[in-house]
Amino acid sequence: MPRDERPLEADLNDPRIPAALLSGELELLGLLPNSSNYTFLARATSDDDQVLAVYKPRRGEMPLWDFPEGTLCRREVAAYVVARELGWPNVPPTVLREGPEGLGSTQLFVEFDPSQHYFTLEGTHAAEFRRVALFDIVVNNADRKGGHCLLARDGTIWVVDHGVCFNEESKLRTVIWEHAGERIPDDLLSDVRGLGERLRGDLREELDELLSANELNALDERIDSVLAAGAFPEPGPGRPYPWPPL
Repeated sequence: MPRDERPLEADLNDPRIPAALLSGELELLGLLPNSSNYTFLARATSDDDQVLAVYKPRRGEMPLWDFPEGTLCRREVAAYVVARELGWPNVPPTVLREGPEGLGSTQLFVEFDPSQHYFTLEGTHAAEFRRVALFDIVVNNADRKGGHCLLARDGTIWVVDHGVCFNEESKLRTVIWEHAGERIPDDLLSDVRGLGERLRGDLREELDELLSANELNALDERIDSVLAAGAFPEPGPGRPYPWPPL
């Protein structure tokens, strides 16, 4: 850690990442509301390819006492990489690249219904949110608010805002505790086991560009803990809920 400002080789080979998102010209359209850090809606254009994106420059990150300064954008990308490897949940394609305000994470914008969020959706999408809950345990998400769960126009659930994941210390704060104590389904445990195996190979090299060695070791340990427990944890210790919850 950290990588330089060139695209990761894996980004170049990931068919889910549009060329415009990876290397197109970014035009800032405006600041997104209700964000604690500078978060821009941008238009990314490359030849005939054009997409909307959420651009979070490193220089716009508010310092946090418990996360190294200037690392939140890298954590956003690392969360996408882990979700890609697991096959769930749906995290929009995210890259680390230069933009008008410097280096930052750039994520494909998902059109969504702003009236919908975790608290309106969890009763009808239990299987999807079970995967989100397990993902948050694995990445040690310190801020899973209900509003970070989006319903796209095609009915797909997407999850966003992963800048405060991967801390070395246990920081899990989430609104998704409905599955506490439940046995984790075998297919999800199999996916987590596969993630752990790949983390001992090429995947570790990719994440080493985004996270510290200690954070990667902690990720490995959390994977082992999930597999050993075989069940979703109970809330705590510490403060288990984010604020505000939405």
